[in-house]
Amino acid sequence: MRHLTTPLSLEDVLSLKAGDEVALSGVVYGARDQAHLRLKEALEKGEELPIPLEGQVLYYVGPAPAKEGWAVGPAGPTTSSRMDPFTVPLLQKGLRGMIGKGYRSPEVKEALTICKAVYFVAVGGGAALLARHIASSRVVAYPELGPEAIYAFQFQAFPVIVALDAYGGDLYAEGRRPYARKPQ
Repeated sequence: MRHLTTPLSLEDVLSLKAGDEVALSGVVYGARDQAHLRLKEALEKGEELPIPLEGQVLYYVGPAPAKEGWAVGPAGPTTSSRMDPFTVPLLQKGLRGMIGKGYRSPEVKEALTICKAVYFVAVGGGAALLARHIASSRVVAYPELGPEAIYAFQFQAFPVIVALDAYGGDLYAEGRRPYARKPQ
């Protein structure tokens, strides 16, 4: 398992291959659909973004309220493809990674190779376990969006797997190959 700390450098990203297991630490921003829409609109208007993107990682999550003694409540990944319409402009502004679950569009996959970024997946269904790897949480933008606001999380060895790397490697495609039916 690789241990990386945000912000991610270009060298960090280029050292990763699809299938690598990573324990991610440092500040990671949480954002879902509505926050992504607002970020896209801000970029289109030429406005400054409320969070830095250079070298950063976005986690597609809307955490549940925290229980006493926890930084967040259950915080599992949401379906990444819903963010695809907003992702390419963020990658072009220096975003180095995203965490979610599920497939990405061909446009996002191409942008990952052009912009030298990675797509990590976190295991869905383990939201309470993943929350144990979040030491702190605070809303940093769009508080009116509630759980869809942008959060700054402090990750501690948050477990992810590289699904799409900066070279076009695709864990989803590679993982199916050994089980593909052979022509008879």
